[in-house]
Amino acid sequence: MQSRRTFLATTGTAVTLLPFTFGAATADGHAAANTFDMPNGGQLKVMPVSHASFLMDTGDVLIAVDPIGDPAQYNADATPGLVIVTHFHGDHFDLQTLIALTQDADTQLVVNAALIGMLPEDLAARAIPLANDEDTTSAGVAITAIPAYNVTEGRLEFHPKGRDNGYVLDIDGFRVYISGDTEDTPEMRALENIDLAFVCMNLPFTMDAEAAASAVSEFAPTYVYPYHYRGRDDGTQDPAEFASMLSDGIEAKMGDWYG
Repeated sequence: MQSRRTFLATTGTAVTLLPFTFGAATADGHAAANTFDMPNGGQLKVMPVSHASFLMDTGDVLIAVDPIGDPAQYNADATPGLVIVTHFHGDHFDLQTLIALTQDADTQLVVNAALIGMLPEDLAARAIPLANDEDTTSAGVAITAIPAYNVTEGRLEFHPKGRDNGYVLDIDGFRVYISGDTEDTPEMRALENIDLAFVCMNLPFTMDAEAAASAVSEFAPTYVYPYHYRGRDDGTQDPAEFASMLSDGIEAKMGDWYG
């Protein structure tokens, strides 16, 4: 395994979800973006949309992650060439949004295996289903499914082990981790050579800021976005508090996830 790089500046379970507003858009319809240098000489552009939804533009392909809501938030200036879905909960998966974003026959779709049966037959036939630890290459991006699940008693029914995915994307040597909904798991802590991570934190569905910071400090990405941090009742986590608990050398990026 290469050393860490330093070249960069249960089905049917009822879950109550809060409504989320979309972030403030720029003139091109997307939220304010950050860019990250990649080893191929290009740049990765990250555009938060809302809560768990965002866009990444590699320069070769526009990637939509867990898109929900108005499709115009995801294709204001380009059609996504790759759409990725972590699991079927309503703050990560919206069938009508997914259908709208995959009208182009060239758009590729990667979903967790448990979601494939929820898609219309024609869309399911095009989708690539991944179970935990499986991998594929789609739209030129190498994708590995990372287990995403709860470990705390009383939360296990939200995201049972073996059902939902996080993902590691390898984009020409630039490695991006997308947590989806998970707690602090051994699989997360075992990640290596991650350049950019998106890590959830909200209660009761995932984990608190302290657990998230502890896990991130162990696998030590170069950059990390705290996202998916509004929870039910008093479960909302403070991204600034999360950032303050990170080990030295990890830079937190703050996206406009909630407008």
